[in-house]
Amino acid sequence: MEFFKFFPLFLTVFLLNKASAEEQSSINAASEKAALLSFRNGIVSDPHNFLKDWKSSSTIHYCNWAGIKCNNSTQQVQKLDLSEKSLKGTISPSLSNLSALTILDLSRNSFEGSIPMELGFLVNLQQLSLSWNHLNGSIPKEIGFLQNLKFLDLGSNKLQGEIPLFCNGSNLSLKYIDLSNNSLGGGIPLRNECPLKNLMCLLLWSNKLVGKIPLALSNSTNLKWLDLGSNKLNGELPSDIVLKMPLLQYLYLSDNEFISHDGNSNLQPFFASLVNSSNLQELELAGNKLSGEIPSIIGDLHVNLSQLHLDDNLIYGSIPPSISNLRNLTLLNLSSNLLNGTIPSELSRLRNLERFYLSNNSLSGEIPSSLGEIPHLGLLDLSRNKLSGLIPEALANLTQLRKLLLYSNNLSGTIPSSLGKCINLEILDLSNNQISGVLPSEVAGLRSLKLYLNLSRNHLHGPLPLELSKMDMVLAIDLSSNNLSGSIPSQLGNCIALENLNLSDNSFDGSLPISIGQLPYLQSLDVSLNHLTGIIPESLEKSPTLKKLNLSFNNFSGKIPNNGVFSWLTISSFLGNNGLCGSSSSSIKGLPKCKEKHKHHILSILMSSSAAFVFCMIGISLAALRSKMRKRFAVCNRRDLEEANEEEEEEMKYPRISYGQLVEATNGFSSSNLIGSGRFGDVYKGILSDNTKIAVKVLNPTRTAGEISRSFKRECQVLKRTRHRNLIKIITTCSRPDFKALVLPLMGNGSLESHLYPSQIDLVQLVSICRDVAEGVAYLHHHSHVRVVHCDLKPSNILLDEDMTALVTDFGIARLVSGGGGGEDNHNNSNNNNGGGGGGGQDDSTSFSSTHGLLCGSVGYIAPEYGLGKQASTEGDVFSFGVLLLELITGKRPTDHFFEQGAGLHEWVKSQYPHQLDPIVDDAMDRYCTAAAERRGGPRPCKRLWREVIVEVIEMGLMCTQFSPSMRPSMVDVAQEMTRLKEYLSHSLSSLYTRR
Repeated sequence: MEFFKFFPLFLTVFLLNKASAEEQSSINAASEKAALLSFRNGIVSDPHNFLKDWKSSSTIHYCNWAGIKCNNSTQQVQKLDLSEKSLKGTISPSLSNLSALTILDLSRNSFEGSIPMELGFLVNLQQLSLSWNHLNGSIPKEIGFLQNLKFLDLGSNKLQGEIPLFCNGSNLSLKYIDLSNNSLGGGIPLRNECPLKNLMCLLLWSNKLVGKIPLALSNSTNLKWLDLGSNKLNGELPSDIVLKMPLLQYLYLSDNEFISHDGNSNLQPFFASLVNSSNLQELELAGNKLSGEIPSIIGDLHVNLSQLHLDDNLIYGSIPPSISNLRNLTLLNLSSNLLNGTIPSELSRLRNLERFYLSNNSLSGEIPSSLGEIPHLGLLDLSRNKLSGLIPEALANLTQLRKLLLYSNNLSGTIPSSLGKCINLEILDLSNNQISGVLPSEVAGLRSLKLYLNLSRNHLHGPLPLELSKMDMVLAIDLSSNNLSGSIPSQLGNCIALENLNLSDNSFDGSLPISIGQLPYLQSLDVSLNHLTGIIPESLEKSPTLKKLNLSFNNFSGKIPNNGVFSWLTISSFLGNNGLCGSSSSSIKGLPKCKEKHKHHILSILMSSSAAFVFCMIGISLAALRSKMRKRFAVCNRRDLEEANEEEEEEMKYPRISYGQLVEATNGFSSSNLIGSGRFGDVYKGILSDNTKIAVKVLNPTRTAGEISRSFKRECQVLKRTRHRNLIKIITTCSRPDFKALVLPLMGNGSLESHLYPSQIDLVQLVSICRDVAEGVAYLHHHSHVRVVHCDLKPSNILLDEDMTALVTDFGIARLVSGGGGGEDNHNNSNNNNGGGGGGGQDDSTSFSSTHGLLCGSVGYIAPEYGLGKQASTEGDVFSFGVLLLELITGKRPTDHFFEQGAGLHEWVKSQYPHQLDPIVDDAMDRYCTAAAERRGGPRPCKRLWREVIVEVIEMGLMCTQFSPSMRPSMVDVAQEMTRLKEYLSHSLSSLYTRR
């Protein structure tokens, strides 16, 4: 009864408390919404309209706004993820009012300004990701005291100042710290009173850190990844620290100023401290000041070790045979040290070794023939040592060998003819040795050489073997400074890919073959210091590509031409040829003038007669051609009618989507749904009634009806007749008299173009994307029952799905080759720059169709033979793919004003290859290597590994962009090579890229 007496009071209190709670909840909701709107006001650019619902008048609750996740019961914001949305602006301090926030991810955008100190008030924050922006200033010290913070990623910004002390009390939660790729200075702020015992990953590479590694880091006994590379750290190698890290997998200390123990003379303590690190996979100590001998205990490191980099130090002494115990090594780099002694034959036990570098040391003795027993060896660099003796015949057993670099040694004997069995060899450099004998015909006939052959500065003698003419894919041949003799064979004209030929300082006699000047892509020719006679071939004057020529110190005679390369040469190119003279109009100073001879009237008569005969023959040929063309067009018209009937039958197999449904799906083709525009139409995103996301490619009605019909027909033909995982798939078409559209799947990651400027992909993704594209184009060229030449490969025509799988799109100007070997279809159509459904950024390249008397493709990607009137071909696609590779590596568009007038991207890269690539490779590593660390949540990949892969991609790009179409590899070969690179990266970095 007492209860009922006080029940009204209890009810009143309950209702008041409930009202108070609701009122407080309403206040909190208003505060959180205000904080979000304040943050939204700081964003000045939202190109994808991702934040369209973020406004005060929105009818959508803020918990349902894009990028936000709330607690279901309290309706407080717990997660704010706006990563990779191309947002630009500043980070508002008002975010500190989101008191329940646990995850804040604004990475991979274009945020500027400083990091608000107020973020340090988010006491529940567990993950803070602000990497890959343009943030500057210092890191607020308040962030160092967030007690629940587990994941901190501020890498790849412009942060300066010192790193704050991470001292978060008793709750030692930090597991991941990435402050890499900034300009942070000072020392590494770790103290024993603030141990980071749960830390698993510490990435501080590429900053300006100084001092020693603090001993307090040894408290982080769970550390797996430690990357302190590319700083100014000094002191002894941290043996006492890594000794207490039994879980260590990746240790990168390269490019600092570390020394070894005992006054920089003893490496033993450091390697001894790693003996019990059973998980260690990669160790990089390159680019320091390490001295001392490599201790034999290095062989006691765990067998899991796959990469060891000790290059670019001051390490001396011999190579311990015990290294051969590390039988899972795939990469061993000891180059650029002070090593002496011999190469241990025991190294042949490294059966998994793929890349072996010993260059730039003082190694002596013979090359062990046992190296020929390493089955997977693809690169062997023993250059710049003091090696002597013969080149082992056993090297011919290395069937995977691609690069053999033995230059600048004291090797003697002859070149083993068995090297001709190295069928994958692309580079052979034996220059600057004491090699004698003749050039073996087996080696001269190595058709696999694609980049260069350098045998210069040896003692080779005898004539050039005619088999050298089989080397039809090589770009450069240097046989200078030998004792070669005899005539220069005219068959060298068969090396049609040759761009640089150096035969200087030999004993060649006879005349210079006319065929040399007829090499279609020759840029540099040096035949100086020989005994050549006769006149200068007229073919050199007519060469459109020749830029450098040296004929000095021979016995040439006659008049020096005035045109072509001769219009800018100086007297230095002709010294020592007493029989040469120049015309009165010659621009070469210092030449004696030629005596003019009287012209004979008979010559004029003969020329007039010849001209009349030629014109007569031309008239007859044109008449025959006119008749032939009539018949050809009659056949083409009949074929078009047959194809139209086939298309009508094929159309019935695809789902019907009405014009009205497309209008509804795209909000009336509104500008807010526009994701790309091109020469022939626009691309809109849309959602069908069944929630299928689509891209609608609408052909522009302002174009002529004939152009629309041809482009629409061609794209339908290709999309309906091809099926491959790396080609865009067609959903259906919609065609009315005044409206034509293709309906395609919407690709979640847009076009490759949208990920390049600025770069947003890492090297692993790059290789994977290029492999996908190569596979798709190889299918079009070689496996589809109707072969297709794409004609417009470029980044904006490559789309990326949710998994970053690449799909080739936009077949508006493609060519069909019926029956896999028939004549090419003559219908060309114009290009839609944004392809089928990606929605990449606006493409600034221009596409052309040869039916309008212009080139077929996009400026910068067009194969050179198209400019000479050649028809579109599969080789032209290979050229475009090669330009794409070089664009991805250099980060430069092929139309960039950086290039000299008349020179293209591929020509510029070629001019830097092979000895001036460092700036290109370093720049690529800055973009792709750092992107990998940020994206994957792991440490930076091994610098030397990435460098080699980048060089290989460049080399593939150069091979694909050879001027001679027949010398370019097929897309099947390219796809196989890209697959090999992808597998190599995956094998080497699989553990490194394990997702956090």
